[in-house]
Amino acid sequence: MKTRVEIDKKYKIDLKDLFKNDEEFLKEVDHLNKKIEEFEKFQGHLLDDDKTLLEFLKLDDEISAKLEVCYVYAHLNNDFDLGEKRSNEFFGKAVKLYNKYSTNISYVIPELLQNDYKIIEKFINENKDLKQYERMLKNIFKEKSHFLSKEEERVLSVINDSFRTPENAYSKLLDADLTFESIKDEKGKKVELTSSNWAKYLESKNRNVRKNTFKKFYKSYINIRNTTTELLASEVKNNNNIAKLRKYDSALSASLESNDVNPQIYNSLINHIHNNLKKTYKYWDLRKKILGVSNLHIYDTYVPMVDANEKEYSFEEAKELVLNALSILGDDYTKVLNEAFDNNWIDVFPTKNKRSGGYCTAVYNSHPYVFLNFDNRYGEVSTIAHELGHAMHSYYSIKNNNYVDYSYSIFVAEVASQVNEIILSDYMIKNSKDKQEKLFILDELLKRFKASVIRQAMFAEFEKEIHEQEQNGVVLTSEYLNDLYYKLNKLYFGPSVEIDKEIAFEWERIPHFFYNFYVYQYSTGYIAALKIAKDIINKKENALENYLKFLSLGCTMDPVSELKVAGVDLTKDEVYNEAFEEFEKEIEEFEKIYKGSE
Repeated sequence: MKTRVEIDKKYKIDLKDLFKNDEEFLKEVDHLNKKIEEFEKFQGHLLDDDKTLLEFLKLDDEISAKLEVCYVYAHLNNDFDLGEKRSNEFFGKAVKLYNKYSTNISYVIPELLQNDYKIIEKFINENKDLKQYERMLKNIFKEKSHFLSKEEERVLSVINDSFRTPENAYSKLLDADLTFESIKDEKGKKVELTSSNWAKYLESKNRNVRKNTFKKFYKSYINIRNTTTELLASEVKNNNNIAKLRKYDSALSASLESNDVNPQIYNSLINHIHNNLKKTYKYWDLRKKILGVSNLHIYDTYVPMVDANEKEYSFEEAKELVLNALSILGDDYTKVLNEAFDNNWIDVFPTKNKRSGGYCTAVYNSHPYVFLNFDNRYGEVSTIAHELGHAMHSYYSIKNNNYVDYSYSIFVAEVASQVNEIILSDYMIKNSKDKQEKLFILDELLKRFKASVIRQAMFAEFEKEIHEQEQNGVVLTSEYLNDLYYKLNKLYFGPSVEIDKEIAFEWERIPHFFYNFYVYQYSTGYIAALKIAKDIINKKENALENYLKFLSLGCTMDPVSELKVAGVDLTKDEVYNEAFEEFEKEIEEFEKIYKGSE
């Protein structure tokens, strides 16, 4: 593998738009360390008058925006070379700076909430410069009943790290301490399973390899079930206790309402998935037929139904495909995409010690940055489209909002990325002259719907149930967790799939159960993206215009209302039913093309 210096600079992110060099970064860190201490003078005086409140808010904007720049600079440099000591130290400095900032402003919200919002209204009426903060201040006061006293909030802020102990310990257990047995691969060669390679063997065309992989992989989790049970139970207790402290009805309400989402959306998602499970069962019937097995086991549900797309794409070819596919999103959108490709917004190739995977990050004072590890496969072409979806969402949010309003909700964070992937898949299917390539992409679409919508909804139901049961006094034993998880698998897979006993332990390997009601957003995000993408592809009136408006909203509206701007109403039955109808069409199209290729 090449080192970073061996890669042409046109394929590397240029961080000079953040800092010209490391010395400039260190100078800013020192400056901010002192600047953060200025918050102290506002303690006890925030609402003395409108000018004092405005001065504080402007200072907070200034420091927050600069902190953001420091963090992203340090984070990206660290990810470029995880083994580089200097970049590790810089990242540590950025994290420490953020922690200092959080501690030093911990008094702010409790102090504001000791007062009535009428004071804020009066200040805004007297000082037009405060108007830009009105939405943020209203949202703070909306949560007034859930905040504690200044001292209690400060204590919670100080001990906040301890609440992450279950997640941190779980991560160490799985990443460092968990070991697996060996299997024999397709050629009869003995290979040791790892958490990184096991998925490869679970997708093997050789059924015995899949079966042995599945059974031996989960055998390791069976051996640590008592530890993982204790860690997950502690995480659930923490969530429930904090929710109770803050006077929420449940941990679910605490998580969703803090993101301005009504918990009814969560429950509605699960109900609509249940109502459409028969359509899901058709997918398993198709898979059973294509694989030619009398009993479809869980270990048969990951293997591709068709041979992998062996075609390799250069980065330049991938770039052209993405630009051509996304040209449907308009000239302005495409112009910015070209700017991202041409002006070093994108880090392309894997190098020695570079962090794996891909992501997008953005700062208000600059532009988005896309981090890739491109390896010439079609999946990585799709990843480019995906991460550029994030980048464009950030770009439009930054362009159209002030600092306090630019950062969009996590609830809609995966919508733009999925829209791009769906549009790319549609473009490839329509333009490919190769039946196998079409089948491969359709197979990927079906797997993505299954993984993003159905599977994540099952995770969401499991997470909701264990929190409710713990809140009601049920002790979360490994037996209880295994039994619940097994029953949910039987429901979600249906009668066409043999539910192997080992799947009861799968919950142990899902890190998202430590993310406090995060996974449901994969389902709602994909359902929303599918609706948006299909409306644009089908040239529905105002669909593109409304989508670009959505990308520009930042956090100026609650996220469910923002999606309504894009033509998606998650409070209505239609959007869920349409998503499953589209899934059914993809199943039928796959079957039609497959029969024609035989």
